[in-house]
Amino acid sequence: MNEAQPIVDCWFLSGATAVGKTQVALSLARRIGAEIISLDSMAVYRGMDIGTAKPTPEEQAQVLHHLIDVVDPSEEFSIERYLELAQEAVAEIRSRGHEVLFVGGTPLYLKALLRGLSSGPPADWKVREQIAAEVEEVGNEVLHQRLEQLDPLAASQIHPHDTRRLIRALEVFRATGEPISHQQSHFDEGTPADECRVFVLRRSREEQHERINERVEQMLERGLIDEVKRLTSEGKTLGRTASQAVGYREVIDYLADDDYDSMVAKIKARTRRFAKRQGTWFRSLCECRFVNIEGDADAEEVSEQIAAV
Repeated sequence: MNEAQPIVDCWFLSGATAVGKTQVALSLARRIGAEIISLDSMAVYRGMDIGTAKPTPEEQAQVLHHLIDVVDPSEEFSIERYLELAQEAVAEIRSRGHEVLFVGGTPLYLKALLRGLSSGPPADWKVREQIAAEVEEVGNEVLHQRLEQLDPLAASQIHPHDTRRLIRALEVFRATGEPISHQQSHFDEGTPADECRVFVLRRSREEQHERINERVEQMLERGLIDEVKRLTSEGKTLGRTASQAVGYREVIDYLADDDYDSMVAKIKARTRRFAKRQGTWFRSLCECRFVNIEGDADAEEVSEQIAAV
């Protein structure tokens, strides 16, 4: 069984989408002498800039960033690969005598960094191929319902459209007779918040929804549709992982046969649901200290508050 060990002696700044992490992160990094490692599962993809709210080139020039633009959108990128690259980046940053600041809103990555990760037993390719064939025959929803019966905990953490993780969870159960969530249970114990530096920015629900709506409108104004056209031109396609990014699937559907207003409404609704799931994850992690902000919060003041803890 492969295991990734936790990284707890770094700084972490997280929060739901559109909460306002970027400017606080830049200020905090300058204040503590840190380089930033992206904690975003979609920022790793080249060319997916607008829809992922990736830090701009100007923002990245202010503080050295890592794990952005790592692979093409057609490639698969796993959490295991992320953890490998994160460990390498931490070592590189520390070799320069700098602090490490992880910044982003992917809770699964955050949990894996803080508590480690068990990838379970080696792949059983025969079983995996059988399950993949079932997915083709009956669809993801049916297999996800089956996983809910076999391993409710794993099912609650795997989106029905996340085919790769869905197949893996069912494969482990068939190969070992034991739910994958049970095999990962020793990573459920966290470090008390006052013993680590994990900060989560948080706004009221109403304000968060307003910011999400504004963010979606801004992305479309900045050219999200043209970005998707470029990514899917000349027969190119997004890989299974990249296509899960909020907004991209909706734009692809719009370019096929959907109408504009419906696309916008779908992106906003899906982003709100995503933010709600992020909040649930953060509240489940005892390592997190919540930093409540509102309105046009001053990034320097917020970063000063965080650094002083």
